[in-house]
Amino acid sequence: MASKTILITGGAGFIGSHLVTLMVNKYPEYKIVNLDHLTYAGNLENLKSVENAPNYTFVKGDITDPKFIDELFQTYSFDGIIHLAAESHVDRSITNPMSFIETNIVGTVNLLNHAKAHWGDFEGKLFYHVSTDEVYGSLGETGFFLETTAYDPRSPYSASKASSDHLVRAYHHTYGLPIVISNCSNNYGPYQFPEKLIPLMINNIQQNKPLPIYGDGKYTRDWLWVGDHATAIDLIYHEGKNGETYNIGGNNEWKNIDLVHQLCDVMDGLLGQEQGTARKLITFVKDRPGHDRRYAIDATKIKEELGWEPQVQAAEGLKMTAEWYLNNAEWLNNITSGAYKAYYEKQYSDR
Repeated sequence: MASKTILITGGAGFIGSHLVTLMVNKYPEYKIVNLDHLTYAGNLENLKSVENAPNYTFVKGDITDPKFIDELFQTYSFDGIIHLAAESHVDRSITNPMSFIETNIVGTVNLLNHAKAHWGDFEGKLFYHVSTDEVYGSLGETGFFLETTAYDPRSPYSASKASSDHLVRAYHHTYGLPIVISNCSNNYGPYQFPEKLIPLMINNIQQNKPLPIYGDGKYTRDWLWVGDHATAIDLIYHEGKNGETYNIGGNNEWKNIDLVHQLCDVMDGLLGQEQGTARKLITFVKDRPGHDRRYAIDATKIKEELGWEPQVQAAEGLKMTAEWYLNNAEWLNNITSGAYKAYYEKQYSDR
């Protein structure tokens, strides 16, 4: 396979770190450049296994800074971009929507502009934009999101991702920029920031704290093992068709309350406590504003065109995730205390 230099934005985040690790190990002939701003959810401890690999480079920087991005393109002459950098937590978007506009929209356009300016005739180039199923809005009791489903975002987060999706397609149709887009369902697995549902529940069960569940707990999501998502991104980057969109789902549709019940039972077993102990911590709290009722992805297209299917089902994945967090207490403590952030900010302050 020919050598390539690939920029992965947001590569110190949850999904990004899994993708970087996969590609550094799988493609030793590639140069993988990981660009991350190291905000609250970016953590280089996620990448310890590859930090000294000869085909890996980390760069700290902001995708919204045009001068910085221009210099980065001049330095590395990228063949491709896999763009994951984004503000991604719905609750944070409700309290501070402007940061989502800046990163998810302005940052994406900044990358698009420099790809267009530096890539000449676009031969052998690709801009891969990683997005979310939340751009499609909310489903009723039946039906699934298709790649052709009309956009209907309901939160500042999903609206910012929908906007960036539209802009990526606009640069493809207007300027001929080679692009692919994928829209994924809820990811879970190791290294996820503990404000998200599954790691939050695991952490709170360990500490005998309440398990907050929005509303009636019957909000439904499709859950995708993060390792399966990374393999799908790799496949789409290499074999996806120019200009196409691919939905990536886990075929794991769960109501929040049922998922938490399952996780409680798993944790009871792993902690050696009586079954039902963790369930007593469940506490229903005031609902999130504009909470989408149900998401579910139809991943037929990526299966039929590229041969991808999820390999990890929720029961297995929840147990693996819980075991990982229990076995990596130091990582979790560093995340929740912010200790890692001070260390890396000092390490990269002059770069």
